[in-house]
Amino acid sequence: MRILMVTDAWRPQVNGVVHTLERLTETLKSFEVQVDFLTPNIFRTLPLPTYPDIRLALTTPSHVARLIEAGKADHIHIVTEGPLGIMARRYCRKAGRPFTTSYHTRFPEYLSARLPVPERWAYNWLRDFHNSGQGTLVATQSLADDLASRGFDKLRPWTRGVDTDHFRPDKRKDTSFPRPIFLCVGRVAIEKNLTAFLDLDLPGSKVVVGEGPELAKLSARYPNTHFLGHRPNDELAEIYASADVFVFP
Repeated sequence: MRILMVTDAWRPQVNGVVHTLERLTETLKSFEVQVDFLTPNIFRTLPLPTYPDIRLALTTPSHVARLIEAGKADHIHIVTEGPLGIMARRYCRKAGRPFTTSYHTRFPEYLSARLPVPERWAYNWLRDFHNSGQGTLVATQSLADDLASRGFDKLRPWTRGVDTDHFRPDKRKDTSFPRPIFLCVGRVAIEKNLTAFLDLDLPGSKVVVGEGPELAKLSARYPNTHFLGHRPNDELAEIYASADVFVFP
């Protein structure tokens, strides 16, 4: 079987969507499934306003349609609701091709944090986008319940796991940070609600791992927080093992 993944999020971005797709591709090999990708990397791009690390593909619906048809995939999965996802959905509906989608990011909250756009407008558009497919993959039951309450249907669980060969308690290291250590790992951006964590009056140390457009601003605003930036995977396993509390605000 060949599956085409259409995604606006891809390398060199470092985020949960890209990481998920990379791990998924490795796992599907054991099921004799070949995964092909349609990503911004093969097009001219422009930076996403307010978030230049994310590049948006500059192409046309007809070009995307030709690429999809040339790939001869057995199934099409639309990962993101960006330009490529929108054009792939348009092709599938016009050609009568079944497709699935996945819901990775709370895009309405992301958008309203940056622009004066009511969340309900974005949810109305997203509901139509995802409900037009055969199914929408979601990572957690709480997210599925929230989307169902907003009229999303055909929701399908796509749960995550932990690589216990890599992330293990025995990788715990001594650290100079006073304990307890409260650790938050992820993109340092406004929609991650990091100030809800950083404003807390907590004992010990607050540690933030990750990069993003808010890094310089938050580093200056919270000088007592340890901002470690991007860390390689091996070091990240040690950081997780050495923390006392995981925080995801």
